[in-house]
Amino acid sequence: MKGLRILLLITALLAYNLQFAQEEEETQDALSLDRGPIDKQFEFVFVKSGNYRADGKKYEVVRTISLEKLRQNVLDTLKGYNKRAGELKATIGGHESTIGSLNEKLEETTNNLAAVTEEKDSMSFLGIMVSKSTYNAILWTVIASLLALLLFFIYRFRNSNILTQEAKTNLSELETEYEDHRRRALEREQKISRQLQDEINKYKKQK
Repeated sequence: MKGLRILLLITALLAYNLQFAQEEEETQDALSLDRGPIDKQFEFVFVKSGNYRADGKKYEVVRTISLEKLRQNVLDTLKGYNKRAGELKATIGGHESTIGSLNEKLEETTNNLAAVTEEKDSMSFLGIMVSKSTYNAILWTVIASLLALLLFFIYRFRNSNILTQEAKTNLSELETEYEDHRRRALEREQKISRQLQDEINKYKKQK
């Protein structure tokens, strides 16, 4: 009777220890499945699974609680990845919108800069906008043309002045020659008049 009690006590202690060890192992499994990456959790489940052979094939025996926990972890991870992917997609969309706006502003700024540069490099000539190089070419062409005309008029003026001086000289010489001719004619006329008077006087004396 006493031996039976001892046997029952030992059986109860073994059952308690087995249950305690099982609960402790399940607690460790749950803790292990609650952390770490998914591939490590799969590895943990594979290590903790039992195996046996039947009909020449190897089978792995996995506890349902571990499999359910792993499945939930996988779903939670996928859900987290999908949420993160959505956030990243929204962020990328925001960045694309910002980049598009910046590109529009950049294009507008580039166009304004080009217009300012063109305006800076252009000048109004007779109401027409022309480039500075063209304006300078036209300006220097006009200046060169005016200078050529000035030189031409100076040349013509000098020639005219020379001709005028020659004409004045010729006129002065002509006037001098005319005066000489008039004086000589007057002297001849006076000489003829005296000769005529002398002849008249001679004629009167002869009478």
